[in-house]
Amino acid sequence: MALLSASERETLTRDHPAWEVAGEEAGRQFEFSDFNEAMGFVTRVALAAEKADHHPDIDIRWNKVKLVLSTHSEGGLTNKDADMVEVIDEMI
Repeated sequence: MALLSASERETLTRDHPAWEVAGEEAGRQFEFSDFNEAMGFVTRVALAAEKADHHPDIDIRWNKVKLVLSTHSEGGLTNKDADMVEVIDEMI
């Protein structure tokens, strides 16, 4: 699988401005009203990740959830990451 081109990375950041693309990762922090809402979101992300067979790094801090995507086997951002960003943003 090929890494995202410069123009594909630009499209990703333009279409999903809440995500920070830095180096070979795309990350975003989400804030919820409480721990239960945060965990519900994490569960929905986990189910989508299993379906796509592509799993983000997840950091949970009470009502905050940070997700980081990168295709580790390819050494950077790929279409799998861009697709997961799209799926996750549709959950919000």
